[in-house]
Amino acid sequence: MIVVVVGPAGSGKTTVGRRLADALGWPFHDGDDYHSPANIARMRAGAALAEEDRGPWLAALAALVARHATAGMDMVLACSALRREHRRVLVPAEAPDAVRFVYLRASPDLLAQRLSDRRGHFFGAALLVSQLATLEEPDAGEAAPVLTLDVDAPVDVLVGRVREALQV
Repeated sequence: MIVVVVGPAGSGKTTVGRRLADALGWPFHDGDDYHSPANIARMRAGAALAEEDRGPWLAALAALVARHATAGMDMVLACSALRREHRRVLVPAEAPDAVRFVYLRASPDLLAQRLSDRRGHFFGAALLVSQLATLEEPDAGEAAPVLTLDVDAPVDVLVGRVREALQV
C-alpha cells in the first residue's frame, strides 16, 4: 500500500506521514526532498510555483510511487498534491489499487499560524494564499480513495484514525 498524505503547507503532512511510517515500519518520503533547486529558490524568494514548475517534481514523485507499487512495497509519501490532476498523476496505471490518499484539512487561520511558527523551511507563510487558491479539495471523483481528516486532533490520534480507516 502507498499512503500519500496530502494538503496545503502547514497541514502537518510531514509530521503525520513520518509518524505513520514509523508506526507501520514503512519507508517515508517527503515530497519537499524532490523539488529542484530552482523550485526551492523560487519558493524561498516568496514566489509561488506555476504548474510548469510542478510538472517535473510530480513526475519524480509519480516514478517513486510507481516503483514501490509495482514492486509490491509499502510506503508513506507526504506531498501537497493540491489539485485533482496532481493526485491523478500519483496513481500508477500499473497498480492503481495500491494508492490511498489522506487529506489533512485545516482552516486558513491554523495553516497561517503554523507557517508563521515554522523556522528553517523554504516555504514561507506568504505563499499560503497561492496554495489555498490552487487547492482543490478531494471529492468522490478522485483516482484513488481519500480519507479526509481535520487536523484539530493530536498527531497520534490522526495516525490512529488513518490506521483504523486503512486497516493497517
